[in-house]
This record gives sequence, structure tokens and C-alpha cells, in this order.
Amino acid sequence: MRKSRFTEEQIVGILQEYAAGAKVSELCRKHGMSDATLYKWKAKYGGMTVSELRRLKDLEAENAELKRLLADAMLDNAGLKGVNGGVKLGHGAAQNWATLGLCGTRVMGGGQSSALSI
Repeated sequence: MRKSRFTEEQIVGILQEYAAGAKVSELCRKHGMSDATLYKWKAKYGGMTVSELRRLKDLEAENAELKRLLADAMLDNAGLKGVNGGVKLGHGAAQNWATLGLCGTRVMGGGQSSALSI
């Protein structure tokens, strides 16, 4: 997520100035931002305190990280399904995976397997 030019304190301060009756055009010129930014902040953060705004931003960052982790896990899961052809593994799974070279087990003569040290 892109880092804002304004701190939480500045955002809350600007919104408080707006609530006190300052003109939008003057506020935006004074702080070097667009009207749309002010209205977006008002819709998103209106009535919040600095601590609430910090908490919201922390939760948004955590949520973005969790979404990324979920997407990675789903890609890994889809990749594993593609490797075994979508077939559910049953009784001889270790031997089948070892034959494909996908695990640390190798197949020995007579259907026996032994663990490789990886």
C-alpha cells in the first residue's frame, strides 16, 4: 500500500479545520491537496480520533498482508493439484510421489521405500 504524504494527526487536523467551517478551496491550497482528497478523507475518516485512525490503518495493512498470504496459499494448493492431476492420494501415495520425485522418499525393489535424508 502506498504511504500517505500526510500523517494521521495531519489528516484529523485538516478534517477538524473543515468541520470548523474553513472553505474547501482554502484548505486544499494551504495543505497542497485536491478537493477530492478532502472529500475522500471526510467520507472515510470523518469523526475519527487520531488513535482510531491509526488502528484503522494498522488493520488495513494487516488485512492486505493476510490477503496476500491467502492468495499465495491458494496458488500453492492449485499447483499441488496440478502436479498430482487432481487425483486423491490413497494407500500407495508415498510410492507414487516418490516415483515422481516429489518427496524425500525413494522406491526400492519390491514396493519397499526408504526415507532419504534431505
